[in-house]
Amino acid sequence: MIAADSTQGVNLAAVLKPGGSFYYETRMVPEVQSGRDVIVKIVATGLCGSDVHYWQHGRIGRYVVEQPIILGHESTGIVVSCGSKAEGIAVGDRVALEPGVACNTCEPCRRGRYNLCRDMRFAATPPIDGTLCTYYRVPVECCFKLPAHISLRQGALVEPLSVAVHACRLAGDMQTKSVIIFGAGPVGLLCCAVARAFGASTVVAVDIVSSRLTVAGKYGATHTYQMSAASPEVNAADLLRAAGLEDGADVILDATGAEPCLVCGLHAVTPGGTFIQVGLGRPSVTVPIGQICDKEVTLKGSFRYGPGDFRTAIGLLDARRVNVDGLVTHEYSFSQVEEAFRNVANRIGIKSIIYGPEMDAETANAVEA
Repeated sequence: MIAADSTQGVNLAAVLKPGGSFYYETRMVPEVQSGRDVIVKIVATGLCGSDVHYWQHGRIGRYVVEQPIILGHESTGIVVSCGSKAEGIAVGDRVALEPGVACNTCEPCRRGRYNLCRDMRFAATPPIDGTLCTYYRVPVECCFKLPAHISLRQGALVEPLSVAVHACRLAGDMQTKSVIIFGAGPVGLLCCAVARAFGASTVVAVDIVSSRLTVAGKYGATHTYQMSAASPEVNAADLLRAAGLEDGADVILDATGAEPCLVCGLHAVTPGGTFIQVGLGRPSVTVPIGQICDKEVTLKGSFRYGPGDFRTAIGLLDARRVNVDGLVTHEYSFSQVEEAFRNVANRIGIKSIIYGPEMDAETANAVEA
């Protein structure tokens, strides 16, 4: 084994109690348990809607906060220790973490769809602890070295960028296609960026919040549309007219999970087009099934990310085909966890990150070149 960093000793964690309150606790420092293990000192963690949902509601579907849990799963850090078989990773490397560990033996895993693993251990999904702590252990296959020009702060966006990569891949060939993306939050804006990087000629960002649409052009949108209080059908017609897509869009990506957006998208998609559901809202919604049948729409769900998505996301950043500058609008110290969650719940800014214990903006913003 490669020796651990001599600074190891205290593993401070921000812990969510059932009922929605946070407290700080010193946990055991994780140790290398196999040759493929890597111990990472967490530098930056992005806050996700699922984290906030667990804080506010205590559950997402069948996953219930029944005991104290550490949230956070969009993280970067510095390798401080690794096993003898952790090839390609060394102490001191700056890495983005893929926060799900699949079993690699069930049928979905064996078919190359490990995001559907029956025994997936995903960070910050009860009862699995997440990354809002000092040190975190992952297998080496979940560590991705950051390009020299990407900071650890920017690297915290690799996880949501991988969500966008996966969704766009599900849509198929995007070269010269028209794409409408509902939701101009972090994932929606990253979907805009990936769609353009994948060759889409028209990318329309749709939201109800005008301030979010004002930045969409920076992340690949060629057009924007602010949803009105009119019916989804009227919004669809107005949206297509504004974007010059009278025949409909080839691809729809819904990053909201909101029923009006889903319905609007199904009215806006072209016959034979593809609709990808990326965001989650209410577990059950009413959809215009006639639109799906009459147009022979291909409707797919998108769940996290799969083989190659993290590597592609980092490749897009490395080649500067996707720019994430400006997406992080709010930064918080580790002592401000509850404040960070509260502000994200109130939809303040675009993306918020929390620095790990003893970490600050100077460390997180440093690059190698």
